[in-house]
Amino acid sequence: MGNSKKDTLFAGSLVPVQFVFDERVAECFEDMINRSVPGYATIISMIGVLAQQYCKRGSRVYDLGCSLGAASLAIHAQVGHEDYRIIAVDNSPAMIRRLQERLAGKPPGGAPLETRCADILTLPMAEASVVVLNFTLQFIPVEQREALLTRIYEAMQPGGVLILSEKILFPDPELNQLFIDIYHRFKEEMGYSRLEISQKRTALENVLIPETIEVHRHRAMAAGFRNFDVWFQCFNFASMVAFK
Repeated sequence: MGNSKKDTLFAGSLVPVQFVFDERVAECFEDMINRSVPGYATIISMIGVLAQQYCKRGSRVYDLGCSLGAASLAIHAQVGHEDYRIIAVDNSPAMIRRLQERLAGKPPGGAPLETRCADILTLPMAEASVVVLNFTLQFIPVEQREALLTRIYEAMQPGGVLILSEKILFPDPELNQLFIDIYHRFKEEMGYSRLEISQKRTALENVLIPETIEVHRHRAMAAGFRNFDVWFQCFNFASMVAFK
């Protein structure tokens, strides 16, 4: 996992504090997300495969909330032509700085990969054939999510794809609790203590707001997308596609 430090951010007793994507998170983010999201490596790899299918010549690919650029780099490696541009966007200076350092160490070649430290809610977008929101929308205020999806839809070319990965809720409370419990056992298997799991959950409360798949479907259709479905799911994590 490159130069990522092991995630020990919540290993000690902490004063309750909200989760932020600062320097401390950025330096261990790769370890954190691979040990926190079941199937994350598969999702990243398949984002590259989906982009290979739908990335049109002369178009743009937007990776919104790119963090350290895993999805952007998978797309860069998978798309078979170079006549497009990847725009990787995050509002965390620490994340963008580390992504720029990673890109500086890579050999030249391939499609242009541009990084921007910006707010995706106001980012100008156009001529997009692929847009990625990989565990990003869940951090956007709920009341602003539909407007963002509408802006994405309007910026997309016909036939373009939105790839949306999210932590999800289940309508049935018993089933929802079952998957939360299984997920916490998964995190223990990945080396997190119960204290770490509990403290991170507290830090993410009111910061990461998950929704049901049906809510995501309804919002995508309201924004104008013609169809929507789940292509990957493991416990309470899913990745979905919507097409213009």
